[in-house]
Amino acid sequence: MAGSFSRGRRYALLLLLLCGFGVVLFRLVTLQVLRADELSVKADRQHQKTVSLEGARGTIVDRHGKILAVNVEVQSVFGVPSEVDNPLKTARQLSPILHMKTDELEKKLRQNRNFVWLARKLEPEQGHQLDRVSLDGVGVVMEGRRFYPKGPLLAHVLGFSGMDGEGLEGVEHRYESYLHGEKQKMVLQVDGLRRAVFPKEMTERSPTPGHSLTLTIDEVIQYIVERELEDAVVRARAKSGTMIVLDPKTGAVLAMAVSPRFDPNAMSALSPDRWRNRALTDAYEPGSTMKVMMAAAAIEERIVRPNTMVFGEYGRMAIANTVIHDHERLGWVSFAQVIQKSSNIGAAKTGMALGEQRLYRYLQSFGFGQRTEIDLPGEGVGLVRSPKDWGRRSVASISMGQEIGVTPLQMASAIAAIANGGVLMKPYVVSEIRDANGHILKQVTPQAKRQVISSETARSITKILEGVVTDGTGAKAAIPGFRVAGKTGTAQKIDSRTGAYSPSQYVASFTGYVPAESPQLAMIVVIDEPQGDRLGGTIAAPVFSRVGEQALGYLGVPSSAPVTLAMLSQKP
Repeated sequence: MAGSFSRGRRYALLLLLLCGFGVVLFRLVTLQVLRADELSVKADRQHQKTVSLEGARGTIVDRHGKILAVNVEVQSVFGVPSEVDNPLKTARQLSPILHMKTDELEKKLRQNRNFVWLARKLEPEQGHQLDRVSLDGVGVVMEGRRFYPKGPLLAHVLGFSGMDGEGLEGVEHRYESYLHGEKQKMVLQVDGLRRAVFPKEMTERSPTPGHSLTLTIDEVIQYIVERELEDAVVRARAKSGTMIVLDPKTGAVLAMAVSPRFDPNAMSALSPDRWRNRALTDAYEPGSTMKVMMAAAAIEERIVRPNTMVFGEYGRMAIANTVIHDHERLGWVSFAQVIQKSSNIGAAKTGMALGEQRLYRYLQSFGFGQRTEIDLPGEGVGLVRSPKDWGRRSVASISMGQEIGVTPLQMASAIAAIANGGVLMKPYVVSEIRDANGHILKQVTPQAKRQVISSETARSITKILEGVVTDGTGAKAAIPGFRVAGKTGTAQKIDSRTGAYSPSQYVASFTGYVPAESPQLAMIVVIDEPQGDRLGGTIAAPVFSRVGEQALGYLGVPSSAPVTLAMLSQKP
């Protein structure tokens, strides 16, 4: 009976073992056959991580290949809250490194999440400090950050990009579609701590970098312009200043500067007003520099010639229940002297002889009241009203630079048209676009918009403008060894509170080109609200002279002065 009981126990145990093996076998079949695909995907999720990678942003260089904007790899810090034992202690250690408040960091580290950004794209010094500490639940990844090696140089033209690498201002924004790198998703293998080990497929290629841009800007001329403009604004205690240098033959922008400057590497504390490119956004009343375009129109239409005599009314002329004044009591003077001595009365008389329709037509032809179509964002159109909205004095006022708003870029383009023989060129700042392999994708060629005046008229105006510098209001724009053509401007600003011209707020300017007989540089200098001396001839003209002298020397432009030889005679 005992043997029978023992045999029964053995059978029961065997049956139990068979059932166990059956369960295991069923489980194996379920896992490896029936649910194989489902579990494979789940395993991949646990041991793989999909990340979005973006190719490096394209480089920006000047006309000679000097780097102005480039991408660099920097550290970004993330946290894994579930692995942080003491969020407060960790936050206190990170706070001085990341320049963030302790409570802000602690709040992030207490979130019920597996991943949280703590700080992105650190400064290099922050990265060095972070390397010296080791904190559980805190890690770093490398991300591309935009870096401007020249700091503030050309900042208003270059613009800047945001935290996610997207261009937000200037060239960075205008050419975003070319500069940004290719976005690509990549699957990475990760270990038990979710750290990336290697790509799942080693054959996967890295995302393609963005295209590079070559600018028309010359870094050396840009540096000269910014240094001289900044110095002038400081000395004049002015609100701001703008200067543009163009190649008058092509419309290429060699330099464009705004003062005060800003550093695109440190944008967090700056307001939009600081990075606005006033050279193409802000309109101002040009004052007497507008007399150049009025004179060109009058000579082109044969209203006057340079030697036509104009009566200056001894410095005072009544018109439309107002009085126009001159700073000199002029009698009979030639039309050339009207411009050289900057006579408001002479300009008003000439403009009225030209008539409102022809004056308006030439304003449009020179590009005022419309965008120059430069390849930069945010350009303004200025203010040129239709003749139907003009008052009884408008023709006279516009002829001497009032009742009209222009941007510095519009005025620079207009003076360049006279410099090159009468052709209005389209200004531009990007000359080439190349792919990551250096192949040219796009090459910009100069674009003529229209013939504004004849080359004969342009030559006549040039002779008049040379007289402005040799015998008129622009003497301080002279450059030793070179013939300079240009015009001063001193314009009262409208007081926003009263709606009338301010007795204390002025815009001082000078625009011109050099060498007058074969212009290589067309330039404009605008100083907004200088304190004390406010005349364009004494505030802006010297900046033109200093920049012109240095730039011409750098470019190797030969002097206009005749060469004289000292002969040593020998007695027989």
